[in-house]
Amino acid sequence: MGAAMRRIHVGNALSAFGLGFTVPYLYVYVAQVRGLGAMTAGMVLAVFAVAALVVLPFAGRAIVRRGPLPVLIAALVTAALGSLSLGLAGTAAAVLMSAAALGAGQAVMQPALATMIVDCSSAETRSRAFATQFFLQNLGLGVGGLIGGHLVDTTSVSSFTLLFAIEAAMFLLLVVVMVTVRMPHAPRVDGAPAGQSAKGSWKQMLQNRAMVQLCVLGFVLFFACYGQFESGLSAYGVEAAGVSTSALGTALAANTAMIVVAQFAVLKFVERRRRSRVIAAVGLIWAVAWLAAGYAGLGHGSQEMATAAFISTYALFGLGEAMLSPTVAPLVADLAPSGMAGQYNSAFALVKQLALAVGPAVGGPMGAALHGPYVVTFLLFSLGITYLAVRLGRQLTAVQDQPWLAKSRVVAQGTAASAAGTSPAHA
Repeated sequence: MGAAMRRIHVGNALSAFGLGFTVPYLYVYVAQVRGLGAMTAGMVLAVFAVAALVVLPFAGRAIVRRGPLPVLIAALVTAALGSLSLGLAGTAAAVLMSAAALGAGQAVMQPALATMIVDCSSAETRSRAFATQFFLQNLGLGVGGLIGGHLVDTTSVSSFTLLFAIEAAMFLLLVVVMVTVRMPHAPRVDGAPAGQSAKGSWKQMLQNRAMVQLCVLGFVLFFACYGQFESGLSAYGVEAAGVSTSALGTALAANTAMIVVAQFAVLKFVERRRRSRVIAAVGLIWAVAWLAAGYAGLGHGSQEMATAAFISTYALFGLGEAMLSPTVAPLVADLAPSGMAGQYNSAFALVKQLALAVGPAVGGPMGAALHGPYVVTFLLFSLGITYLAVRLGRQLTAVQDQPWLAKSRVVAQGTAASAAGTSPAHA
């Protein structure tokens, strides 16, 4: 990869490290360390989601007009200020305002970095670039959470102030790294519609049927998987399967370990296959994961078997995530008209935030109390992913669904041109 892509991947790792560094401890910090209560702590987590939903519709247009790099730098500075002020905030109002700044900045980073990856990659290299991004994000989250957990002390406000100050320093360090990036312009994919203007028209995007179908599919993906990890599925594991908190931690570790270990092996498998078929296969894998969860909570085996089945659920989700990372994000980019990648990335990030907001609200109460209906509901959602993916495949051009064809066509055209140029001499 080129120098620009290396810096972008460093940026992804640092931003994920900062997120993992503090977010797992926000509730404890606000509710207990600052003594502001559980309600204020819950509101802080809600503010993160609301801030993302507010800024993302505008982020896409800003990326289209100004370019991803200036928008990313503005987001990093905003997040750094939010993080630093959160570590110093002592009142509910100050905590909520700081959380809004941090949440808004972190939300805008995602589509800005994704657009930079698009601009620094080609159709043939994009899947590998996004797979590397996903790998580094999970690595950064895991390392950040591990280090942050050893630094915090619930009896010391200063330990949390240090935690948020280090996070702010990470964002500012990332500003220094990113200002050195020289952004090229990526070639477009055959079949992608031509952009009409640089204004980032939402109307134009909504007229792209393939993109609309991908957004619907994305909502179901994030709702049925990511939206359940730390809410409905964990509540189901504790209440229905009787797993301990340590086993729940092991399940989350199994998810991350599966991604880290399988990511590049899976990449070799999916690179030469139809994107729509890969996503459809993920739906089937996640259906098996929900069957394992059903056995864990509704079966009649031993507690050890139930715990093993529950951990395997998270591992299977990780396998599906590793298959999606080189598939969905590049597809969003390849559906975007020239100059509109920022708009499309922001729109898809908005869909993700909506799913992550609705998922816990729906899944949490169901997972805790309605064990059978919970498993059946999300088993059906997983099968719905397969159906929607197959349907999406009918809307994609051959190169959008199979990006390696673009390289094959270039080679074939070059060979034909060479043959045409030498035929008179042979004659």
